[in-house]
Amino acid sequence: MTDWIQELKLGFIGAAQRTETFAAKHPRALTGTVVGLLSGFAVTAFGIAPLSPDAADLPRQVITESVVNIDLEAQLAALAAHELELTRNDLTRGSDTADSLLRRLGAFDPQAAAFLRTDTLGKRVLQGRPGKRVQVLADASGRVESLIVRFPAERAEQANTHFSRLSIKRGEQGFSSQLEAVPLRTQVKLGSGSVRSSLFAATDEAGIPDAIATQMADMLSGDIDFHRDLRKGDRFSVVYETLTADGEPITWDGSAGRVLAAEFVNNGRAYSAVWFKDSASGKGSFYSFDGQNKRRAFLASPMEFSRVTSGFAMRFHPILQKWRAHLGTDFGAPTGTPVRTVGDGAVEFAGWQNGFGNVVHIRHAGDRTTVYAHLSRIDVKKGQRVEQGQRVGAVGATGWATGPHLHFEFRVNGQHQDPRLIAKASESIPLPATARAQFGELVASIKTQLTVAESIGTGVSGAD
Repeated sequence: MTDWIQELKLGFIGAAQRTETFAAKHPRALTGTVVGLLSGFAVTAFGIAPLSPDAADLPRQVITESVVNIDLEAQLAALAAHELELTRNDLTRGSDTADSLLRRLGAFDPQAAAFLRTDTLGKRVLQGRPGKRVQVLADASGRVESLIVRFPAERAEQANTHFSRLSIKRGEQGFSSQLEAVPLRTQVKLGSGSVRSSLFAATDEAGIPDAIATQMADMLSGDIDFHRDLRKGDRFSVVYETLTADGEPITWDGSAGRVLAAEFVNNGRAYSAVWFKDSASGKGSFYSFDGQNKRRAFLASPMEFSRVTSGFAMRFHPILQKWRAHLGTDFGAPTGTPVRTVGDGAVEFAGWQNGFGNVVHIRHAGDRTTVYAHLSRIDVKKGQRVEQGQRVGAVGATGWATGPHLHFEFRVNGQHQDPRLIAKASESIPLPATARAQFGELVASIKTQLTVAESIGTGVSGAD
């Protein structure tokens, strides 16, 4: 058998060598043979082609449709009769008058301006703090048809749940006004970015509100010192809620919604946290993905990203003009800056108190009390229960104060203590064992959202 195979191989080799020799000596004959073969295929194709149907024998159908001429004159008449309306939006400014506001909105209506100056509700468009969202509907001549003004809810307990909507409309008898409290709506958004110079520059570039950036820094402040530890190239992804008034995002009073979860990669190391509210107890806090609470019983500061102007130490008193112990911490901030309680508790006192001016005292567990003084306004009442981070008032300069700031005290058994040391030493609030299953489901969902946020960039809205 082996000899037979060997002979067959030698035969093939010999045939190949003879073919190669023939091709070299007779190239024209070889070419003619190839052309002949191809011609044979062509003839075969020609013989098959006539078997296809003749186009002339295929059925034909004529479709007739009448075209109606467009009446251009009727269209032009309808267009000329249509009344154009102008809708514009803007924010009120501290220097606005009724006339200047309407002019900036493209409306020229003395009757509307007079109504804003004289009507009880109309006056409120320009009264109080600027920054109200104004939407005007006017005709082509600038005659105002309606004004819709949106601004913060007037009741403190509705600050994070409702907004005020002031509607001014023109009727047959002139203008009328109506004020109502309307629920805010929430919208979930995803965002991500990279640090080049600062956290706020990065979040601005990513289209993330400053209030959300502040919350993100606050929730991870135990892991990262955002004043000293940031590195160029640090990355972050965030899932957050925005509060909307009639579909428009709001930013007044820092009401920009809540961070739901965030991941921050600092110097190559990833830190993450998620907001979780226990359905049984109703308590909410930020936790790492393994269930460790990010917040302790007391926050280190009653304001977000505040500046300490006078610490817990001896100082030269600016009013009494002598050295004495400063038994609290002063935080410098503009008038109106929100002040939050550093821990859960109950309002023990809310009102005017000698040199403290407008002041709030909150009693916490363990015979501990915190004091918030020199407030421009008070947003809580005596006996009211408050939760950590809840707004209790706003920075001011009431009482013995040389300028707008917050004087903050921490007392244990009536004795003054350094607030920062108390915050660092305070106990951590553990995740309830009964909530671990619910927490695990939330973390699995949040991880997916953070992955999507990192991959698709910024400004992407989720479902309400």
